[in-house]
Amino acid sequence: MRKLKLIEHISLDGVIQHSADGGHFPYSDWNVPYRTPVGRDAVTAAHGERFDLLLGRRTYDMWSGFWPKAPSSPMADRLNAATKYVATHHPESLAWGPFEGLGPDIVEGVRRLKSQTGPGLVLSGSSMLTSVLLEHGLADEAVLIVYPVLLGTGKRFFAEGTPARVCELVSTQAFPSGIILSTYKLAGPLKT
Repeated sequence: MRKLKLIEHISLDGVIQHSADGGHFPYSDWNVPYRTPVGRDAVTAAHGERFDLLLGRRTYDMWSGFWPKAPSSPMADRLNAATKYVATHHPESLAWGPFEGLGPDIVEGVRRLKSQTGPGLVLSGSSMLTSVLLEHGLADEAVLIVYPVLLGTGKRFFAEGTPARVCELVSTQAFPSGIILSTYKLAGPLKT
């Protein structure tokens, strides 16, 4: 069975949005000032040597405009080699491969992928898809790269109304830039 890992660059107040998305977000690329070679290497390691990607259509479109043209690096090479499983109504329009559409039922499509053998699955960005995965208990692990900023607006890690979950800390690492990278096992519904 394949494991599903969520990897998110996130502000202290839970915002994962990084691009203007049509001009409605005032803080594009807010995480850029904190990027360092050490942080890049830690994020690359968090993805693993080999993995496949699970992406929402907007994230796929943004990434397909950048990563295929990026210079060779461990991250670029791994992302370009990964099979991209995309939540889309128009899989015929996908070009950055290898790729496959998830099908009309996203939850069933992810369950099917997880039941197969193969490399682990990584989801990054894709806030709407993240909420669906959390709601249905399909994510196994969350890697949160937390930046020392408060944004006050933007897409959050999960949507309002997503069921509460318990997370167990697996590891944490702090960087001189103020970033904290923490890995959590998603341990099920919150018990009160």
